[in-house]
Amino acid sequence: MQIRDAKIEDAEAACLVMSRSIAELCVADHKNDAAILARWLGNKTPEIFIACIRQPENSLLVATEDDNILAVGSVTDAGQITLNYVSPDARFRGISRALLRALETRAVERGVKRCTLTSTETALRFYQANGYAADGPPVGNFGTSSGYPMSKSLTQE
Repeated sequence: MQIRDAKIEDAEAACLVMSRSIAELCVADHKNDAAILARWLGNKTPEIFIACIRQPENSLLVATEDDNILAVGSVTDAGQITLNYVSPDARFRGISRALLRALETRAVERGVKRCTLTSTETALRFYQANGYAADGPPVGNFGTSSGYPMSKSLTQE
C-alpha cells in the first residue's frame, strides 16, 4: 500500500470509494434514509474532488494498492481533517489508521499542532483509539444526529 497526494485522474475512483464507504459502512449514521444519503453524497463528485486538489491550503491524499484507490483523506492547513473514507473492500486492514497518520504528518509538516475533525458514529471508536478526544457537544451532519467534534494534540508533551 502507498499513500500519496491525489491526482486529478483519481477523481472518479476516489468518489466511488467515498460513496461506497458512506453508503455501506456508515449505516449507523444514515440509517438507510435516502434523504440523508443524498445530502451526504451530494458533494462527493469528481468536480468537487478536483477543486479540493487545487486548493493550496488543503492536502488531499489517497491510499493505493496496485493502482486501486483504497482510501481517501484530506486535511487543511488549519489542521481540520475533512475526509477519511476507506473502501468497504479494504476495511480492517490498517489502511484508515495509516491514512490518518499520513494526514497528521502532513499537518505537522505545515506547522499544525492540533488536528480537529467531526467523527461519525461509525468512526467514533476508531478516532478514540487513535488519540482523539471529544471537543464539544454532538452536532448533526447532512441530517444525521451523530457528528462528534474531536481533537488531538500533535505535539509531544
